[in-house]
Amino acid sequence: MPRRSDNERARAAGELTGIRSKIEAMARDQGLDYFPVDFELVPDTFMMEVAIYGLPVRMPHWSFGVRYIYKYVQHRMGGSRIFEVVFPGDPNRAYLQSSNTLSDNTLVTAHVLGHADFSKNNELFARMQREVGYRIVEQAAARAHQIEDAILEYGQSHVERVLDAALALEQCVDVTKSLERKDYPEYIERRDNELAPRSEFDQRFKTLPGEEESADAPAEQRIRSPVPPYPEPDLLWFIARYAPDMEPWERDIFLAVREESYYFYPVFACHIMNEGWASYWHARLLREADFLPHQLYLDAVKAHSDVVRPFAGSDQIALRINPYHLGFKMWEQIVDEQGLDAAFRIRAEEDDFGFIRNHLGEDLVHDLDLFAHERTHGASGKTAVSGEERYTVVDADIHDLRETILAPKFNYGAPRVRVKEMAQDGSLTLIHDTGTDRRGLDLERAQKVLEYIQRVWRRSVRLETTDDKGAPKVLEVNQGAPD
Repeated sequence: MPRRSDNERARAAGELTGIRSKIEAMARDQGLDYFPVDFELVPDTFMMEVAIYGLPVRMPHWSFGVRYIYKYVQHRMGGSRIFEVVFPGDPNRAYLQSSNTLSDNTLVTAHVLGHADFSKNNELFARMQREVGYRIVEQAAARAHQIEDAILEYGQSHVERVLDAALALEQCVDVTKSLERKDYPEYIERRDNELAPRSEFDQRFKTLPGEEESADAPAEQRIRSPVPPYPEPDLLWFIARYAPDMEPWERDIFLAVREESYYFYPVFACHIMNEGWASYWHARLLREADFLPHQLYLDAVKAHSDVVRPFAGSDQIALRINPYHLGFKMWEQIVDEQGLDAAFRIRAEEDDFGFIRNHLGEDLVHDLDLFAHERTHGASGKTAVSGEERYTVVDADIHDLRETILAPKFNYGAPRVRVKEMAQDGSLTLIHDTGTDRRGLDLERAQKVLEYIQRVWRRSVRLETTDDKGAPKVLEVNQGAPD
């Protein structure tokens, strides 16, 4: 694409402002309800940094640099294009690439309004924003400055060790619990003929309205609570609250990473719904925007086709779901068959789990030619080269196909690891829940993460898991292990 002059960009920005006001008026007339959106045109390099770091200003860490290099190479090779980045809040922040054409940014404007409506009205998004606050961009920038101050005071290597551990565990949170959750109770009730602590279900059942535990229970009916009293999935919170020798500023870093993980969780858990909703609305608004010049409209429609196409590039088959394509087609069908009011209700109530399980039917699966596949390694012989990876279509029913689509989303996409026990000497035991996780661990990577944890826990740390054959396996890093 030829580079445009500053005058051309300024003229396009002025035209976009006029178009945007008309599209916003259309969106509100059709029932979209959203917090104000601050649009900003930014250079390609800034857009790349925002897409990689996740926020315009974020805590500094080497892992973001690695991601940037990967994305940059991918972009230069033509394998990736970033149209926009949106941060939900009040106001929403939308960054549009200044090198995009006017037709691209016209489509992106309508797309952003769909995202803004979704994030304000979807219950999961709304709950997380109430928990975290509506100004994540400013909050993240303030935390980044605090970490820069910590680097000056405690040294780059010390701060980086803490960030290594916290960011390695950024998906290990429990979003069913409040961001500002309380510590474990010091004592629990002794149950008849049983000294074991209650299960997590029992703990939650006892805290239903009207079922609160009495703090005045006689001492002989109480025993000191183990830590944790049940397997704890929120590793970031647990380490921040119970690590024996962490400094306050180290705990603050863990809690800051946890807060950002809460903020990003709805983006992850509603990806298909959210991108599909935004794509449905950009298509609908553009279709009805009779004020657009004819050629601009045609170019925007072409950009829409590129966004929601099922295949990548010139491929005629895709081994991954394009969330824009699947979500767009599902919302189209919902509106056509159930009406717009039903679509607004579903948008408010569901996440991707409910959306796919309740609204992806066999007719749409057939129309979209969706299928499940498994990867195998070829064996020596006439039909396959030894060691060659092959993909085989699996004859799965609709329920299996839905679960295949959703499988990468379970547990925030992370292995299901929980805190099992904190011993009296402060040593920590983690357990990999292989029964419900149904996926193996990369043992080499898991060992590295244990080393990160041990550096901040400062006691021995072990992980109970299984090897690639399903046999029990224990990984551990002992106190005093070299950094």
